[in-house]
Amino acid sequence: MSATAVASAALLAGALGAPATAADRTPSATPLKMTVSLRADLLKEAKADTATTARALGLGAQEELHVKDVVKDRDGTVHTRYDRTYQGLRVLGGDLIVHTAKSGKQLGVNRASKAELSLDTSPKTLKAAPKGATKVVWAPRATSPVLAYETVAKSVKKDGTPSELHTVTDAASGKRLARWDGVETGLGHSEYNGDVEIGTSPSSGGGFELTDADRGGHKTYNLDNSSAGTGALVTDDDDEWGDGTPDDPQTAAVDAAYGAAETWDYYKDVHGRSGIAGDGKGATSRVHYGNNYVNAFWQDSCFCMTYGDGAGNAAPLTALDVAAHEMSHGVTAATAGLIYSGESGGLNEATSDIMATAVEFYSNTDEDPGDYLIGEKIDINGDGSPLRYMDEPSKDGASRDYWSSDLGNTDVHYSSGPANHFFYLLSEGSGAKTVNGVDYDSPTYDDSTVTGIGIDKAAQVWFKALSEYMTSTTDYADARAATLSAAGDLYGEDSAEYQAVDAAWAAINVS
Repeated sequence: MSATAVASAALLAGALGAPATAADRTPSATPLKMTVSLRADLLKEAKADTATTARALGLGAQEELHVKDVVKDRDGTVHTRYDRTYQGLRVLGGDLIVHTAKSGKQLGVNRASKAELSLDTSPKTLKAAPKGATKVVWAPRATSPVLAYETVAKSVKKDGTPSELHTVTDAASGKRLARWDGVETGLGHSEYNGDVEIGTSPSSGGGFELTDADRGGHKTYNLDNSSAGTGALVTDDDDEWGDGTPDDPQTAAVDAAYGAAETWDYYKDVHGRSGIAGDGKGATSRVHYGNNYVNAFWQDSCFCMTYGDGAGNAAPLTALDVAAHEMSHGVTAATAGLIYSGESGGLNEATSDIMATAVEFYSNTDEDPGDYLIGEKIDINGDGSPLRYMDEPSKDGASRDYWSSDLGNTDVHYSSGPANHFFYLLSEGSGAKTVNGVDYDSPTYDDSTVTGIGIDKAAQVWFKALSEYMTSTTDYADARAATLSAAGDLYGEDSAEYQAVDAAWAAINVS
């Protein structure tokens, strides 16, 4: 989780007293393709300056900043993301991002919460701590920070999905303040992409193993229908893997490894990000999870993606957009850290759908060309329909097309709908259109006409907003502001791209 900083009265009217906006930046401020060593150097510099930064932000003597991530743009601007502690306790929902120009001038700050921290962390009236609880500071958006307990209960749901249920309770009253699941579920010779090249390595015992040395040492394991442990590293004698059907257990491993490789390459080639956490380290993939398990999920705690084999163990959920969706949950955890509940949870899910779609267009194989359908290859509904539609999300029967005040009460997989709809409109525009053989006809809330800017530019805007402006508590209104800032940075506030971002948000009832 994350933390926030509070500007002093003197700084409220200054550069650090307000969020950074596009007006503070020059156009074409695209993120640099950072090497692992450059990122490590930037992190080291930021860590050395945390005390100075804390003083500049007006933090109290009992507050400390902890560097989480750093992004550098081509124009030299640095965006440093911090977590915070208060009297040594983690501050949940209070992260911040400081933006600094090449000259050293501080351009602004984005905060998850603007609340000032001033509370007793050891009152005598505390309720007994729940078993396994950790004392924290809960700093929500709309109310004052309070002393709280956080517990993490690990279990397995009825369908076999593991659960890491985080619960935050008021330390004084015992009232539950928040709850979310730390396991971010998605969907749940290659089967889905034809014959593909995958990264393998010689095995110490002879033969080969599914370890991709070119992509951080990413490994693919076979759980063999177990739901516990890591499984066995997938190996082969002659470096020719699978037969293109689910009958061969290697086939699902090929799709998972290919999806991981394409996602790694997309983030590195397009956004300059080396690996999920930006540190050059590969994740792991686990295939053949459980029995008849119709889902897939990302766990940040093991830095791994896991795929079930679907109904009858005959339809592995290892399609490219599923793989990219799950890995993108890891990217979100390493950047904005969007809390997996309420509107921020919907935006978390939408980010995975958005980036998965961008990866699919980037990969663009003959067997799986880019589209704005989620899970269209895995037939999870049994009738050939996709799991989700980005052009008109409500076509799945549950997702929302537009924002409304009760959106945060909806399951995150359905409250993601308006953001998915925004991204489609920003990419392709409203009305009837055919892309790669798929017909779309996207409506708008206000019957307006939206002209798209193309998926490449739309994805650049969303990723920049995610990695440089969004925080753990970002809601739809904040997401609008973040993407406008990103579009202004990249293309200028007078650009057609900036105006398209504004129009696309209005078209889903966010203004």
